[in-house]
Amino acid sequence: MIWKSRTARTALVAGAVIALAGGLTACGGESLEKKGAAKSGGGGQGEIVIGSAGFTESKVLAEIYSKILSDAGYKTTVKTLANRELYEPALEKGQIDVVPEYASTLAEFLNRKKNGPDARPVASSDVGKTVEELKKLAGPRGLKVLPAGEATDQNAFAVTKDFADQHRLKTLSDLGRSKQKIKLAAGEECETRPYCKPGLEKTYGIDVTGIDPKGVGTPQAKQAVKDGTDQVALTTTTDATLDNFGLVLLADDKKLQNADNVLPVVNAKSAGDKEIETALGKLTSVLTTKDLIDLNRKVDAERQKPVDVAAAYLESKDLVKK
Repeated sequence: MIWKSRTARTALVAGAVIALAGGLTACGGESLEKKGAAKSGGGGQGEIVIGSAGFTESKVLAEIYSKILSDAGYKTTVKTLANRELYEPALEKGQIDVVPEYASTLAEFLNRKKNGPDARPVASSDVGKTVEELKKLAGPRGLKVLPAGEATDQNAFAVTKDFADQHRLKTLSDLGRSKQKIKLAAGEECETRPYCKPGLEKTYGIDVTGIDPKGVGTPQAKQAVKDGTDQVALTTTTDATLDNFGLVLLADDKKLQNADNVLPVVNAKSAGDKEIETALGKLTSVLTTKDLIDLNRKVDAERQKPVDVAAAYLESKDLVKK
């Protein structure tokens, strides 16, 4: 899939193998080394560190995980790290215990980590098969992959509502059939990534005349489409600001994009208890893509704090004691 530059969950650090010996430091400068604290144990006892990447959705999900596990009897802390290149090794080491993750993105990350940058892709649009491949890669690293839910955050393509109405577009297939020449506002990597320009051309027959390198889901990319400089913007399915630019998503009706369903991943030794799986499973079973959009909007557009947004969401779903 495309490594979205706007989100730390998909930020690829060139040649990065981050040395964590001697303790990993979170964004706030606090060490993630355990200081003899009790780890998770039976009966809902122990200390759990939830890792978060540095983008809104991950921060809110981490706060939700923290509160739901706290309600289950654990002492919880949230640590924000910049990206997967930092938090995934920390999760393996038990320096953090739980992270909210995305099935296809993590599967391909671990696939490349094991088999090299040119490894044959293991993720697909089939969430069940993708999660099974992820489990095969995660297990030997001491990671336990918990069940995935309905909520997903995938690459997506947006056009103005006026453009969609004018050409009767609801899907990417509709765009291909329209024979419109389009300029695509996206990251530079879109030129070669199979799920971006090449995929649009091969799968949908869309005539992409060029890439405008304004990034993935950035305000600049969306503004360029709103102004008519570009016709399509690469963003994500949980983009909460499309309405501000008069944009709508075109459905990926041929399933070009991989299944990036949200799921918890834990350190099997420090957080592999059934109690943790059960507590987080309650969230996974109710969380939807629409919920993710609403949660992102409350932080990005309404400027609420992730911790407050998380608390309100859990109370609204009766997932924690009031």
